[in-house]
Amino acid sequence: MLDLGFVRSNLELVEKKLRARGADPAVLLGNFRALDQKRRQAITTAEQAKARRNELSQQVGALKKAGKNDEAAAVMDETRKLKEQLDELDRTAAELDEQLRSALARVPNLTRDEVPTGTSEVDNKTVKIWGEPKQYDFEPKPHWEVGDGLGILDLERATKLSGARFAVYMGAGARLERALINFMLDMHTQKHGYKEVLPPFMVNSKSLFGTGQLPKFTEDLFRCSDADADGAARGNFLDNDHWLIPTAEVPVTNLYRDEILDEARLPISLTAYTPCFRAEAGAAGKDTRGIIRQHQFQKVELVKFAKPEESDAEHEKLTRDAEEILEALELPYRRVLLCTGDTGFSSAKTYDLEVWLPGQGLYREISSCSNFEAFQARRANIRYRPSAGLQGGAKAKVEFVHTLNGSGLAVGRTWVAIVENYQQADGSVVVPEALRPYMGGIQRIEKEQQ
Repeated sequence: MLDLGFVRSNLELVEKKLRARGADPAVLLGNFRALDQKRRQAITTAEQAKARRNELSQQVGALKKAGKNDEAAAVMDETRKLKEQLDELDRTAAELDEQLRSALARVPNLTRDEVPTGTSEVDNKTVKIWGEPKQYDFEPKPHWEVGDGLGILDLERATKLSGARFAVYMGAGARLERALINFMLDMHTQKHGYKEVLPPFMVNSKSLFGTGQLPKFTEDLFRCSDADADGAARGNFLDNDHWLIPTAEVPVTNLYRDEILDEARLPISLTAYTPCFRAEAGAAGKDTRGIIRQHQFQKVELVKFAKPEESDAEHEKLTRDAEEILEALELPYRRVLLCTGDTGFSSAKTYDLEVWLPGQGLYREISSCSNFEAFQARRANIRYRPSAGLQGGAKAKVEFVHTLNGSGLAVGRTWVAIVENYQQADGSVVVPEALRPYMGGIQRIEKEQQ
């Protein structure tokens, strides 16, 4: 969430940045200026009333001491009326403050100046290309044909079990998915220095608000009913406020919600494997074939908490950590800087890593690595206390951390990339050398019985 004081002092800049995202400031901010003016007026009036009440309280004491009880009673009556006025002014200010914060909760982060202006993915900027797409002496197939031919991917039975946009991995296909998870976690913990976390796969509304999924993206989430068979809610609603996570970013970032971290701990680097659940409400008709866009998929996530002055460098490190997975698997990819119109709601700057898929003849996103600056930290109230600048034993003023995250990587899409890039003319798939220890030494995936 944006800082209220910053928006108030830089409203024209905020409106300009929102327009660069393709958003209408009037719709998002509404009558922000008028509400803010009313709020400040209520606060000013309240301060004046408090000053007058303090003055009258002193008069009461003096009048009583002088034996002028009748006059003291009249002044006390005015004081009571001021108290009623103050209560009303405080309620008004609180209500207006809530309206302003509700408006800001729906306003996206402001993109960095270096983010290219644009409206869609066509305006994104390619900043790096790694590897050369392999040349085949046969027509490469898309992963759903390769997987079906080998008996390692069963979409029909998944539909029978759960409906559209689900998958069943079989045999070596399931083992390949598990191998990728373990390979990624080992790479990030042993080489890149992340601490592994295994968080809950269900979270509460506060967690989703903290990372920016709520209230804007409700339709993309799966909410648990928390009800008995007869439909009656179980216990207190607040105790049964559960949503399936759309990404490990949500529980891992919220680990430190409402906490103050010591500066010496920063940066904190965490990695987590989780399944992810997304309704894909806005993806009707898109990627209906294969497993590119699923309601349930696996992902290894990277999350960082950093000091503001270090978040740019940590963003580059995090992105590089994700790239090294692709390079170790020898999968051609490119790094893309997203334009203003394609940058996610909570992000100030995002790099997408896109892997080459020969069976489809295109690059597809396999990781988004974002710097959210203080946007999520302000929503989740994650702060740190600087150790420098202490004077006379006083504690330094706490500040919001910067949060960052990225996929390291999306496991299902990495599975897709391996199956398509390593397919052979006979329909088999060669296992990348880096994965063979995780596959029990299997060097090639060949046809299995379904």
